[in-house]
Amino acid sequence: MYSIDPARVLGLEEGDAHVIRNAGGRVSDALRSIIISQQLLGTREIVIVHHTNCGMLTFTDESIRDKIRADLHQNVDHIAFLPFGDLEQSVRDDIKILKDSPLILDVPITGYFYEVETGKIVQVEER
Repeated sequence: MYSIDPARVLGLEEGDAHVIRNAGGRVSDALRSIIISQQLLGTREIVIVHHTNCGMLTFTDESIRDKIRADLHQNVDHIAFLPFGDLEQSVRDDIKILKDSPLILDVPITGYFYEVETGKIVQVEER
């Protein structure tokens, strides 16, 4: 599993982009931040970047809930941890969520994944 520095990977300098990070890069978890970015900071393009060897590919909602129940004795059935089994599809799903949301401005939205093994950025085509 890796933790990626998106600014470094994308060659961004301070102030070039508003980078929003979360586990798995899932947009449904970042929607509030994206709305604020558009409405208050003037963001007019969205780029989604996931990466290979992501920890979110290694578990299911059920398995993490079971672990939390066992380790912390807490019920987290109400939390969607948003794991995924298909990296490219997760990017497509996130693009669709944003494009379908009435809270997101009509701006360019593209999706990529970063290959940690090669350092390449690969665009994910919508279907």
